[in-house]
Amino acid sequence: MDMEIERAREDLLVAVSAAGATIVLAILSRLVGSVTVGTLPTLAPIGVYLAYLFSRKGGPYGTADTPRNWATAAVLVGFVVIAIEMLRGAIGA
Repeated sequence: MDMEIERAREDLLVAVSAAGATIVLAILSRLVGSVTVGTLPTLAPIGVYLAYLFSRKGGPYGTADTPRNWATAAVLVGFVVIAIEMLRGAIGA
């Protein structure tokens, strides 16, 4: 029972990180005129969460395969999407 609760907490950490990054992307896209993020890039952090979920079948696959690292990856993907869209806006592409 304790193992299931711990697994649920780990999943929740990654899910909340991915959802938070997705929400921030959507809000920035609406509020900041120079950042217009399309639907698919906005959902990129959710893609990290899905990769985390599907990789749980046979893992962990190494010392770096931790929920904390997956959560960090989801947030970093959100930052990368914002950076790309800001650069696109600055270049005018």
